[in-house]
Amino acid sequence: MTLLTNPVIVSVLLMSLLCLFRFNVLLSLLISALVAGMLDHMPLTESMNVLIDGMQGNLKTALSYVILGAIAAAISRTHLTAYLIKIVSHFISHKKYLLILSIAIISCFSQNLIPIHVAFIPLLIPPLLSLFNRLKIDRRAVACALTFGLTTPYMVLPVGFGLTFQDLLKDNLVKNGVNVTLNDVTHTMYFAAICMITGLFLAIFVFYRKPKEYKEIELAKIDLENLQMTRKEWGVLAGLILTLILQLITMNLPLSGLLGFILMVVLGGVKYSNVNEIFDDGLKTMGFIAFVILVAAGYGEVLRHGGAVQELVNFVIPWIKQSKFLAIFLMLLIGLIVTMGIGTSFGTIPIIATLFCPICIELGFSIPLTIFILGVAGALGDAGSPASETTMGTTVGLNADKQHDHIKDTCIPTFIFYNGPLLILGSIIAMFL
Repeated sequence: MTLLTNPVIVSVLLMSLLCLFRFNVLLSLLISALVAGMLDHMPLTESMNVLIDGMQGNLKTALSYVILGAIAAAISRTHLTAYLIKIVSHFISHKKYLLILSIAIISCFSQNLIPIHVAFIPLLIPPLLSLFNRLKIDRRAVACALTFGLTTPYMVLPVGFGLTFQDLLKDNLVKNGVNVTLNDVTHTMYFAAICMITGLFLAIFVFYRKPKEYKEIELAKIDLENLQMTRKEWGVLAGLILTLILQLITMNLPLSGLLGFILMVVLGGVKYSNVNEIFDDGLKTMGFIAFVILVAAGYGEVLRHGGAVQELVNFVIPWIKQSKFLAIFLMLLIGLIVTMGIGTSFGTIPIIATLFCPICIELGFSIPLTIFILGVAGALGDAGSPASETTMGTTVGLNADKQHDHIKDTCIPTFIFYNGPLLILGSIIAMFL
């Protein structure tokens, strides 16, 4: 009964249920935080003040998202993505598997090399639907390829969105008593790629390898032959290169992104008169996620403020102490539930770090194991969540001719082939860390 009345458990369950029932994510986090504080005998005003103070813990991540949103908006106003498609198309033959794997690789670029996130999908995928139809490619395989590229790089590569994710992971580990460096996080999260590659290969080469027929519906195509690199394209490209180089040197994404964007303006990639408009577009694209990340940090601070976390740890430890595998599996499963509700891995990390770090410390888990559990638990659920930008962006591209269902053809396949390996194979890999 103690477990059912614990403020942390009640609050997290309430937040997950509200999110899963499509209640506004920000309001769900705020309400759940106040409920946690109230059950922990905190006045509402104190709970809100603690939440607001705690939001500063994710300011760097939120700022990174806003700046990356502006950069993505600047890229979307050029033909750079179309040029990438044109260059890569020369290396893609009409071989089914090579085409699908190439899409996975291009998708990887959108998280790190050219941080445009899902914005490339409506440009890349609709013109290729006719080719998919001729090759009788099952679009569920393409959905898995796109999701692989949208998810794996930010988990394992400390560049672009990956630097944001790993910085967030590091900061929340340190805040909850686990002293780590960014290098520790990077060297450990590479193991998550094993799970993702396994899921990708199972989807493409085993379960969705059979030919599938689709109706041929004419769509507008990009004119790749008449593309021209103007001052605008060169200016934005120079800003991207500077952003990438500075990230690798400074490991500071907000600074790198800001200087890269300024160079875009100086070189004419972004017109001075359009700066406000582009930042507005960037805020529309990434601003909501940035606020979710901020409020999630405040929510985690409210959970830490009382004694409920330690009570929960003391209650849970005797049950899971005898089985390391069970402890790992349950923590990953909780991460899956939370992320499925919120719809963003970046918002999950501050919440589960508050719960998992004390448990990992109490159980004597190694630092690599603790990093791996928190990182994978945070990423679990991004693939397959109906509310995730990853799944929604994928469906927008593949359903351009109204022959691809969001739940049946995107969410369910990506849930099975990525959350499955991350949960099961991830638990096995974690046993050796």
